[in-house]
Amino acid sequence: MSTPSHSDSEIDVFQITTKVKKGFERLNTLLFNCIQFFVHQWKIVAALLIIGFGLGLFLDKSNKLYTHEITVIPNFGSVDYLYAKINLIQSKINAGDADFLQKEVGLSRPEALRKIEIKPIADVYKFIEDKERNFELIKLMAEVGEVKKVLEDNITSKNYTYHNIAVVTNGVTNEKELIAPLLNYLNQSDYFSAVQQVGLANLKQDIAQNDTIIQQINGVLNGFSANVKSSLKNDKLMYYNENTQLNDIIKTKQDLIYQQGKNRLKLINFQKTIKEVTFTLNSNTSIVMNGKMKFVLPIVLLFLFVGIHLFIRFYQKQLVLSKTVAS
Repeated sequence: MSTPSHSDSEIDVFQITTKVKKGFERLNTLLFNCIQFFVHQWKIVAALLIIGFGLGLFLDKSNKLYTHEITVIPNFGSVDYLYAKINLIQSKINAGDADFLQKEVGLSRPEALRKIEIKPIADVYKFIEDKERNFELIKLMAEVGEVKKVLEDNITSKNYTYHNIAVVTNGVTNEKELIAPLLNYLNQSDYFSAVQQVGLANLKQDIAQNDTIIQQINGVLNGFSANVKSSLKNDKLMYYNENTQLNDIIKTKQDLIYQQGKNRLKLINFQKTIKEVTFTLNSNTSIVMNGKMKFVLPIVLLFLFVGIHLFIRFYQKQLVLSKTVAS
């Protein structure tokens, strides 16, 4: 069995070295040709860079995207209705139906609307507050390690109190142009308007009734206090049965006062079916190309010019070869 000789190894190393040198020579030639090309075409290159930067700057100013966020509370079981309305608006944006956005939604600049979406604001503490069933559900899921899945589930998340509507527009806007007409459109429902009126009336009735009960409890407590003071003045020793309902009465009053506080907060939220909590306007959106066209467009024009030039050279070279073969 023969083995490679020392001379064969030297030949292999020499061939590899030669190929590497030729590769560097080709690279140097390519680099030189690129430099020579830009030197010869510097006027066109400079013009393209200036035009691209100017056009990109104009596009950045006229087409800059901004995000606007509205935090809302859907009342009276209107969560699914709210999500359906937002999805409908997004479908009209995708379809380019500016007529619907202007006439139905009431937007003065419907062409500026780029995107709208809604997401629940996860608040597990609010989710289980005073809701024993929800709390038991979370406990049950915690035992099988599926808490995160339950909290992020579409059905569960829709039962959160707060929801965030994010709107992306082309250019800045204001409350009058965007927030007011959008909220007005979301609250245009005959059914939920009727439910809102009944719910608000019921809430006011509960508040008035609870106030009456609290006054009656105060009367009972004042009467008891008066009896105690009277017995002390008469130096009479009084014994009270441990089964007295006094503690229950005091506990009931505390519960009613707590409930009244929550009811008065509900009065604020129940003024609308879809109640706005807060909103922010004209935040810079995180889209990658937003505000960067003045840098991207010059590079695009430059690559386009180089590509066209290489295509023309390739075509001319192949045309010469075809004529040579034909002759």
